[in-house]
Amino acid sequence: MSSKVRTAIFPVAGLGTRFLPATKGTPKELLPVIDTPLIQFAIDEARAAGIERMVFVSHPSKGAIESYVRDDTELRRTLCEKGKEKIAETLHANAVHTQDHDVVFVMQDEPLGLGHAVLCARDHVLEGPVAVILPDDLILGEPGCLSEMIEAYGRSGAGHLVATMEVGRDETASYGVLEIAAREGRLTRAKGMVEKPAPEDAPSRLAVVGRYVLDPAIFERLETQPAGAGGEIQLTDAIAHGIDTIGLAGFTFSGERFDCGSKSGMLRATLHLARGRDEFRDVLDDFAPASVVLAAE
Repeated sequence: MSSKVRTAIFPVAGLGTRFLPATKGTPKELLPVIDTPLIQFAIDEARAAGIERMVFVSHPSKGAIESYVRDDTELRRTLCEKGKEKIAETLHANAVHTQDHDVVFVMQDEPLGLGHAVLCARDHVLEGPVAVILPDDLILGEPGCLSEMIEAYGRSGAGHLVATMEVGRDETASYGVLEIAAREGRLTRAKGMVEKPAPEDAPSRLAVVGRYVLDPAIFERLETQPAGAGGEIQLTDAIAHGIDTIGLAGFTFSGERFDCGSKSGMLRATLHLARGRDEFRDVLDDFAPASVVLAAE
């Protein structure tokens, strides 16, 4: 079996309830950080990591995501006719082109959890381990988080590799948390993983965030995985089940992560990117005391 990571799964079927009413008509993954939708950051990260096939696990109500991902030649033609060649070029560069990458959309009709979303992609993945990218976990940095993880995967010796970061003890109930066996530089060998433990029960503060490189055996496990926290099929539970036979390691990435599944995380990401663009300098200066406080939190 190939050890190359050729497929990335993008679970994008969620309803984005924390952003209602904005997400009533616009999928959460298309909400912009300044002028770039969250899904675009995820696509660019996958492309930079050498992914060949992108499988988007979506919902029938979120057709706008597929419209965004695929090239729209008619729109680009109209823009060019109106003298807007630069934005037309940007749209062409952002789109996923079938001559360069395989693009597959599958539907997750019921909100049965992240594990179920990954299972929905099973029939469409290429041979070998698979990556999973959660677009609302925005990780900025060069090289990208997925590129770093794929480079480390071969030498990790673990069938499952998950992106990890230290969180506050009071935040552990929002994450899957590793039970640490040993640390080896940026790799952390795990002997267990607990989904959303209460702070007093958390085995560590090393939390799993939205990037995974998984052994294909994960699909067989997900087929029989019972519902866990929240009554959903948890991906972390399926990963934890295979620790003894497949292996699990956490990877500490070099980039900066923003939880864009929350309003505060989106605001922090927006301020972070705005500080790097001269066109927003005056705006940030007007709100400097507030932006400094937010950036420091």
